[in-house]
Amino acid sequence: MVRAVEQKSAKIRVKTTIWNDGENEAFELTTFGRYYEKNESIFLQYEEVIEEGTVKSIVKVSKKEALILRSGAVNMRMVFEEDKKHAGRYETPFGIMRIETMTKRLDHQVGSNTGSMDILYDLHMQGALAGTYHLEISFEEEKNEHC
Repeated sequence: MVRAVEQKSAKIRVKTTIWNDGENEAFELTTFGRYYEKNESIFLQYEEVIEEGTVKSIVKVSKKEALILRSGAVNMRMVFEEDKKHAGRYETPFGIMRIETMTKRLDHQVGSNTGSMDILYDLHMQGALAGTYHLEISFEEEKNEHC
């Protein structure tokens, strides 16, 4: 018998800090989505609206690896595994770029209704270093409060 996966509503915060040529810039997104656990992995699903349109993101984190899939106005696949390089792709309406991640740190903690992920990596686009990225993702279950 297959057990149904319980999806829970979550408030999700995604903060990206990019270092490139001695400069840094940070971007932060707070949104609502869903999270669930399946086969010892944590999954987060959320959508964001960017200039080109809506992008649906899925983040999967297991013991030693993380995967980010984005689809919609932008299509992207990135894999993170500490001390390893992984090839990926980034597709926009303007074309497809080869990307590669070299993960320096991959940590995550999950509590009963909260969790966080910390990923530090170098990003190469078309073979050139695009910068060092620090991705911090946290989530907490959203309770529907009724009196």
